[in-house]
Amino acid sequence: MITPRTAGQCGKADYGWLQARYTFSFGHYFDPELLGYASLRVLNQEVLAPDAAFQPRTYPRVDILNLVLDGEAEYRDSEGNHVQVSAGEALLISTQQGISYSEHNLSKNHSLTRMQLWLDACPERENPLWQKVSLNGQRSQLLASPDGQSGSLMLRQQVWLHHVELEQGESQAFQLHGPRAYLQSIHGTLHAVTPQEEKKALTCGDGAFIRDESQLTLVADTRLRGLLIDLPV
Repeated sequence: MITPRTAGQCGKADYGWLQARYTFSFGHYFDPELLGYASLRVLNQEVLAPDAAFQPRTYPRVDILNLVLDGEAEYRDSEGNHVQVSAGEALLISTQQGISYSEHNLSKNHSLTRMQLWLDACPERENPLWQKVSLNGQRSQLLASPDGQSGSLMLRQQVWLHHVELEQGESQAFQLHGPRAYLQSIHGTLHAVTPQEEKKALTCGDGAFIRDESQLTLVADTRLRGLLIDLPV
């Protein structure tokens, strides 16, 4: 079953220095029926004004994945670690108790646009605190996984996260690990198709809850960029 959640249904914020769209409850936006989906706690698309910054803050025990779409960001923690991430790169932060983290748009002239996901982290697992990977431009790239398969970022959770880039008319099939997944269009329009031939159209910024499907095929109606988050538990 495919249940769309359009960009227009999402929470929104405009603080001048920050513009954001929230898939799930976040900040001032609260919906008791949308507190997350399986282990996916947060899925935000945010635009930071030139030289804007998120001040240091602590987090619950989550893996934070930042996918930079445009611009360059610097991330720091209170232990003195820091890393710069540019468009076409993704950073995974394994948050730790008592450590604060900040984010800064390095450009004084251009906005920073990025996707941010929070995934609940298993308490028994410890991974590298910072991991970074570059997008390879393939039609489907495994961006993050529980075991770092195929050079992907290593999560503290049973989740497989795919980055998808398709040209108009191309398609890509996925075998899902369990009963739940979430699909997000970053740019472009697509049809999501199940083996039962259920079809749902999504356009730029739309997402969809995927339930009780073992296979899913994405068909690009226009040039497409998106994320498929495989959430079996």
